Amino acid sequence: METMTGLTGLFDVFLSAGLLWLAWQALASTDLFRAIVLFISFGLLMALAWARLGAPDIALAEAAIGAGLTGALLLSALARLPRDVPAGDAGCRTAFVVRVLAWLATMGLASTLAWVVFHLQPVAPGPGNAVIEQLEASGVGNPVTAVLLNFRGYDTLLEMAVLLLALLGVWSLGVEAEQQVTGADPVLDGLARLLLPLLILVAAYLLWVGAHAPGGAFQAGSVLGAAGVLLLLAGWRLRAAMSSAWMRAVLVAGPAAFVAMAVTTLLIEGRLLEFPQAQAGMLIFVLEACATLSIGATLAALYLGGIPQAEDDA
Repeated sequence: METMTGLTGLFDVFLSAGLLWLAWQALASTDLFRAIVLFISFGLLMALAWARLGAPDIALAEAAIGAGLTGALLLSALARLPRDVPAGDAGCRTAFVVRVLAWLATMGLASTLAWVVFHLQPVAPGPGNAVIEQLEASGVGNPVTAVLLNFRGYDTLLEMAVLLLALLGVWSLGVEAEQQVTGADPVLDGLARLLLPLLILVAAYLLWVGAHAPGGAFQAGSVLGAAGVLLLLAGWRLRAAMSSAWMRAVLVAGPAAFVAMAVTTLLIEGRLLEFPQAQAGMLIFVLEACATLSIGATLAALYLGGIPQAEDDA
């Protein structure tokens, strides 16, 4: 037992050192592609760290969004950057000033966080006990889902709004970049056909299990978004028959469901997003289902880097 504890502690030391090393290398790298690869590696190790800390919900979200989809978005943005553009003296000076300002801001934030940590109470009371006491009234058995969708549902509503605003910001840049028409890659096409049903099943499972175990809308939506990115990489695009109105309806389904539920509960219960105990479980599942579709569609649409253009059915 003592040997096992020692090995676990040694593993945690190496994990912490690996996180610090990857973070420093990603920030210090002058090669953007190498920095992105290091960032993805950092996200995978960070997911493992969250799992070691006993936070499987955050570990799932970090692995799917922090390492997977964010890495794909960064690689997509890198592909759109101009190559071999001479910076000149003015560009070098501007880059130096930006680096200095970023360093000062980072050190200021780190100093503030360190001051807060050292001034915390030895034993700080948390909301854990209160959540457990009210868990039966929440309609779900998973404390994380109870907090995100019931006790503090307005936080999740704002997160959905931030995702939608991010997509609108990308769409304001114009239409998606034109893709060069090439022959279909049989390996990528076969991989997409093999993995797509599996990813959809995993997303459905995470959505369903989120009521009583680690999972939920954001984890399921990120897996669904990964399926969308895989389809886009394989060359799939919207057909003309799938009008933009349907696509926009899916994108706003999550925020719209939250707003409708918030207004309804405010009128009936007198409080924002406070569900009747008898219907709480069903209402939370409806919200999570709508949020899953919106998150998946939003993440896939962000990967395009512009307003999607439908192809002609012919």
